[in-house]
Amino acid sequence: MGPDAPAPGSPLLKNLLGERPLTQIFLFVGVLAAFGFLGQTMATNMGRVGITPGFAFLARPTNFEIGGTLIAYSSQSSFARAILVGLLNTLLVSAIGCILATVLGVALGLARLSDNPLLSGSVRAYVELIRNTPLLLQLFFWSATFHALPAARKAFEPVAGVYLSNRGIYIPALRFESGLAAAVALASLAIALLLLWRRKRIGLAAPTASAVSVIGLVVVISALAATGGMRVEIPALKGFNITGGLSLTPEFAALLVGLVANAAALISEIVRSGIQSVPRGQWEAGRALGLHRGLIFAKIVLPQALRVITPLMTSSYLSLTKNSSLAVAIGYPDLVSILNTAANQTGQALETILIMASVYLTISFAVSFAINRYNKRYALKGLGR
Repeated sequence: MGPDAPAPGSPLLKNLLGERPLTQIFLFVGVLAAFGFLGQTMATNMGRVGITPGFAFLARPTNFEIGGTLIAYSSQSSFARAILVGLLNTLLVSAIGCILATVLGVALGLARLSDNPLLSGSVRAYVELIRNTPLLLQLFFWSATFHALPAARKAFEPVAGVYLSNRGIYIPALRFESGLAAAVALASLAIALLLLWRRKRIGLAAPTASAVSVIGLVVVISALAATGGMRVEIPALKGFNITGGLSLTPEFAALLVGLVANAAALISEIVRSGIQSVPRGQWEAGRALGLHRGLIFAKIVLPQALRVITPLMTSSYLSLTKNSSLAVAIGYPDLVSILNTAANQTGQALETILIMASVYLTISFAVSFAINRYNKRYALKGLGR
């Protein structure tokens, strides 16, 4: 530093760094002016090609079809409804993917810690393969695999009632004869989950709450089945087609399998590191008390490991949700795919980007909030928090 250079705490350096209110005001006004100029320029260019800025296009008919929807939709539906269809498709594959990836990831993480070298080595090879190849390449592989399945009349049937063909995957499904029956089933499930969640405030032990929930669900399901309000529909091969059950399109199946396989590899490493973070002395203390290995893991090791695992799971769930946007590459009609089509047809590229960003931000904040609430409940207290 030369002799004429200002000292670190001098007023000149503070002014240059924006520590004075007047400088901060000038910077803020300058940023607003820059954004205003860019916005005015964009509006002028859009008007030159006949595009009116705004979200009025959401009420116009789309004039395109969407394959695989959870709600009623036609080519005469509005862009707003088409975007809702894409959002529901994204939420569906993300929710199912997070659940399946958690189950598979925990199983792989435990297998990685196995004393069997063949099992642990196989899991390690799987993790290394998945984590060192691009997710987009994996999605292309699964898409090609599902489209290469035989025709419906020669579909694979690995398990009774489950068919694999190039038209999709067919699995048994629950069918409700009326909206009232479906509402009763959903309400019963919600009450059972609420009972398990609030069991401590109600004053029930975990085994008692679980038993009451299971018995209640069994009674409700039995009553619905006996009265004909609910039935299980099994797919069946009839002629050249498969009828009945629940049909999953090849695009949905490829996306789901690709996301689950990719996320499970990361979750398995999180589970492995969380379990290994528990000192070996905890295992030895459990053995000294005469507890078997399974009870030591469930009652001593796992509760401590969850404090390491849970915060890291947030990023895994968020990554899976955001990675679902790659569905556009394999033809699954998710939010990004439909918004891209809307932007191409209407020219409202900025508006569709804003909608896309807002939706993904909302989903990310909701997932982060839920996981952080759960983590706060089980985090260690009294450690400077």
